[in-house]
Amino acid sequence: MQDAFAGAWVREPHLSAAMLGSLYELNHRFLDLCAARADDWRLPAQLKLPGDIPAQVAPLSAAQRAAAAHCPYALFDLRFEDDEYWRARLASAGEWCIADAAAALDGTADFVRLALFFAWHVASSAAFAAQLFLGMQAHTALAFRGATLNCLPALVASEAAHLTARWCTSNAYWSALTRAAARADPARLRKVQLFGLQLAAASRLD
Repeated sequence: MQDAFAGAWVREPHLSAAMLGSLYELNHRFLDLCAARADDWRLPAQLKLPGDIPAQVAPLSAAQRAAAAHCPYALFDLRFEDDEYWRARLASAGEWCIADAAAALDGTADFVRLALFFAWHVASSAAFAAQLFLGMQAHTALAFRGATLNCLPALVASEAAHLTARWCTSNAYWSALTRAAARADPARLRKVQLFGLQLAAASRLD
């Protein structure tokens, strides 16, 4: 039943293999960023993961992180579920200028830039992809579709402060994901990824 649900999810119209491939790569980059920042996740204004998950992500090999990242939904979040926030941000965003450059030198800004371009692309290209992949509200996706590509870099510096793990309060999900990846247990990992799919689907019903 769960596998059938997962198949239906990724077979939504216009959800191309290229989009899924880009999503897997972004998830992998996010896990790499988690590992690189394992020592400072609890500092104010730093990236956020639940519990001691950063210390569990850091020892994973590149292959294990790639396996964990192979989810048909984002493992990262930029407040995409907050419709009011994003409509206001996109409505007020202007053209990029040098003052908008993010100061972070640890890869966070680069990741957020890629995530915003991905969000704009899927919102512009497929009817439900942004909602399925990123947990956006329909009105948020519409706001992204109406935004100009040139305004996105101007948002990087401010939005880098909002980067978190998806389901940041679910220690159970993240612990299960990292444990299954570390043990190279494909069947267990698949079950955990399907659990995440259920979390993503449930959030659309709230």
